[in-house]
Amino acid sequence: MKGIVLTGFKTFPEIQELEKPTAGPGEVVLKVAGSGACHSDVALFHDYESDPTGKLTPPYVLGHEVSGWVEEVGPGVNGLEIGSAHLVYGPIGCQRCRACSRGQDTYCENVAQMDYMATGLGKNGGMAEYVVVPARNLVPLGDADPINAAPLADAGLTPYHAIKSAMPVLTGGGKTALVIGLGGLGYIAVQMLSVLTGAKILVTDMKEDAMKAVEQFGGIPIAGGEGQADRVREATGGRGVDAVFDFVGISPTIELAMSVVSRQGAAVVVGVAGHPYEWSFYKAPYEARLYNTYWGTIEELYDVVALYRDGKITPNVERYSLEGGLEAYQKLVDGTLSARAVIVPHGEV
Repeated sequence: MKGIVLTGFKTFPEIQELEKPTAGPGEVVLKVAGSGACHSDVALFHDYESDPTGKLTPPYVLGHEVSGWVEEVGPGVNGLEIGSAHLVYGPIGCQRCRACSRGQDTYCENVAQMDYMATGLGKNGGMAEYVVVPARNLVPLGDADPINAAPLADAGLTPYHAIKSAMPVLTGGGKTALVIGLGGLGYIAVQMLSVLTGAKILVTDMKEDAMKAVEQFGGIPIAGGEGQADRVREATGGRGVDAVFDFVGISPTIELAMSVVSRQGAAVVVGVAGHPYEWSFYKAPYEARLYNTYWGTIEELYDVVALYRDGKITPNVERYSLEGGLEAYQKLVDGTLSARAVIVPHGEV
């Protein structure tokens, strides 16, 4: 089979011929339906000089947003029908600690003992014709389109978890949310906020077409540039935003979030740019929380799939063949993608 392989840091990935995987105990081989291309992948081959975690050392097949059809089941796996469609919960923890017991492998207490972080992050992922994953990490898709579902494994689960964490400040009337950055995650976040809350949804992005695209979901555009924070505060009647979701995570966007969040509000940094922010007691609104989130739980992914199957959320997808996957990654590097690229290894795109 063929796959898109990360061969080293600061090295553009390449397509290689690989052996088709086989399922071990508790595992399943999926015939890949779709695999989303994420900015996290770009960080691996474009930004990182070395492994920041010790769990991401190449080589391995990229792709942590994966959907597919059951091709083969390993020993001890029961109840899965060959050919059934599933979405893959990417994080893989020890499965014996408290965090893993509640389906939150992202916060595994024994991560130091693991050799990888997730499917496609240190372990062969879905940018290939076939992938092997733990059977426990499969979420059934039923008759929903598995190709368009692929980005939901991250671009759907991550904003859902972030929004759920901030629900205490979004519950009730007269609430306001602000979404900073309207890429794959922000695009779905606006839809989720519309479905899950009654909040007024403000949105901001450097691309006007990105803001225009989410108006259909209730997004109210706030132009960037000088006076941006003033425009946000004006839209809230001067009270500030109850919950800010920063899907960029650079210093200026975190600064914006903290400059417009309300007293006792929440500023949630979801983007993993890793830029610093200088907190000050006298600058931060009283009892405003500034915190980050990472991915989500497998239980929450079931919720995300339910929203997708019910037609409540729709990823904005641009399909590529496996051979076209390198073009998709180059577009991510260049910032010219206007949708979530999904690599389709089998069939027409």
